[in-house]
Amino acid sequence: MADEKDKKEKKDAAPKEEKSAKKPAAKKESKAKAAKKPAAKKDSKAKDSKEKSAKEKPAKKAAPKADKKEAKGKDEKDDKPAKPESGKKRRRAKKADAKAEEKPARRRRSQDADELPVVRASAKYVRIAPRKARLVADQVRGLHIEQARALLAFSPRDAARDIQKLIDSAAANAENNHDLIGDEMKITSITVDEGPTLRRFRPRALGRATPINKRTSHIAVALTPVEDD
Repeated sequence: MADEKDKKEKKDAAPKEEKSAKKPAAKKESKAKAAKKPAAKKDSKAKDSKEKSAKEKPAKKAAPKADKKEAKGKDEKDDKPAKPESGKKRRRAKKADAKAEEKPARRRRSQDADELPVVRASAKYVRIAPRKARLVADQVRGLHIEQARALLAFSPRDAARDIQKLIDSAAANAENNHDLIGDEMKITSITVDEGPTLRRFRPRALGRATPINKRTSHIAVALTPVEDD
């Protein structure tokens, strides 16, 4: 019995000794790792510092190169001859100069027109052919307003009535809008333009149809006061 107890005690002591032997070894390994870690950190810090210095150095060196390139580019631009202007640019420049020259002339015209006011009146879609209305307008153009009224009063043409109404309307505009005397005006211009045509058809024999064109005209009159000689 005593032998068996001794054997059991030896067996129990053996694993304890193994565990105690393993523990210091493990501690040694942990210490070795701990010793290696700061060295690794130092190496990583050294690498980072080297990379930063390497990045900063070329940047500093590149700055003067860029300045040199810009200076070279400016010198080359100055040395290069100016490109000749294209034809379009020349034409645009000529048109701009022509417009600049025309502007003062237009102002002079407007000033001259202000000296002699122009009174206008117009009648649109008059139901008469422009060819027939022009025959009467040519007789009245350039006449004094009283002479024009006398001529139109005794004219046998139908267009005379419409033109006389238009002249009376222009004289009324002169009195009401411009404070002028309507009976002391002169017909400086009278124009007759063609308006829209009304298309109609007339039935004829054997089922045929012939066209009827009912023409219209736009009449415009401009009056100016008579200058005192």
